[in-house]
Amino acid sequence: MAGGESAVASGAVLKKMVMALGERLALHAKEEVPVGRRLWGSKRRIDVVLTHGETRQSLGIECKVQSSRGSAEEKIPATILDIAAWPIPGIIVFSGEGFSQEFRSYLHASGKAVEFEDLEDWLRMFFRLP
Repeated sequence: MAGGESAVASGAVLKKMVMALGERLALHAKEEVPVGRRLWGSKRRIDVVLTHGETRQSLGIECKVQSSRGSAEEKIPATILDIAAWPIPGIIVFSGEGFSQEFRSYLHASGKAVEFEDLEDWLRMFFRLP
């Protein structure tokens, strides 16, 4: 999506962009889906769940934005572990100039993270869409 990354100002904006992309691809998008509890007892919620209408295949997505150097990089490894506890497959969608190149490399290598600008192609492959 051309210019998508520069338009992302917050996690809430990225969440809406992910939902809009999913709906444009004819996927059902649901926001803040409850999925049990975390180790310390707080409710676990998935930012966005996309579901294919015919196959019922679902994908959970956590949205992370970092516009400048900050704490998002520190939280993401725990998010990757949290995704492993979900009953559905999941990924992190990230955007923002604040992620260091080293951390971007870590995210790409994890197999659990996709930059927003690459998300459409990734979703088409995951859900086997034309």
